[in-house]
Amino acid sequence: MKWIIVTGDSRGVGREIVQQILSETDFGVIGISRSSIEAADKLLAKYPDRFRALSYDLTDVDGIKQLYMDKIRKIGPIHGLVNNSAMAYDDIVSNLNVQQLQQMFQVNVFSAMHLSKYAIRDMLLHKTQGSIVHISSISAHTGYKGLSMYAASKGAIEAFSKNTAREWGSKGIRSNCVVPGFMETSMSSTLTDDQKARIYQRTSLKKETDVSSVASTVLFLLLDQAKSITGTVVHVDNGTI
Repeated sequence: MKWIIVTGDSRGVGREIVQQILSETDFGVIGISRSSIEAADKLLAKYPDRFRALSYDLTDVDGIKQLYMDKIRKIGPIHGLVNNSAMAYDDIVSNLNVQQLQQMFQVNVFSAMHLSKYAIRDMLLHKTQGSIVHISSISAHTGYKGLSMYAASKGAIEAFSKNTAREWGSKGIRSNCVVPGFMETSMSSTLTDDQKARIYQRTSLKKETDVSSVASTVLFLLLDQAKSITGTVVHVDNGTI
């Protein structure tokens, strides 16, 4: 069994990624999130041999080594990693709170880096030509008021991905980023209809980004059909201008 790790699998685009992997491939999925009990039960019932749910708080970066050693590696060889889990800290820079900023970087950057570290080590151990996909954000490419700090975390992971691709490409290990536009997910639920309308007007298609389209792009990058794609950033953002 080839296993794909997906973080933040309990809702939104993470849940859609998991469902597409399980329904369209023969891969197994290791879902990592803080609260995925109810959603996990449904997937466990449908895919008892191909889905594993691990409850873990990704703000605990130091514990990722033990998570891998005690649980992940015992499931099976890792073929792919989707770093989807993210925390949003929205505010203007003049109100910057160091504690909240650090917590966001723990989840969005440091945990993603650590999971990549152990996924790559697992791939090297099993001589797997695997794929890592990081979920970035359109805010890292165009400005939005209140998102400069969140955008910085996503810009960091894009730089990390490009250099990871260069480091491990000779071993057949690929690393790419997918950049979604604004989607109707829990992370955008605090926006008013007027705020959403203004954001969507900045796109060529004048509407929210489709979650399933983002997930399909992630799935493609995990597959052998994308074996020549690495070190790149793929925009799925309705043509945001």
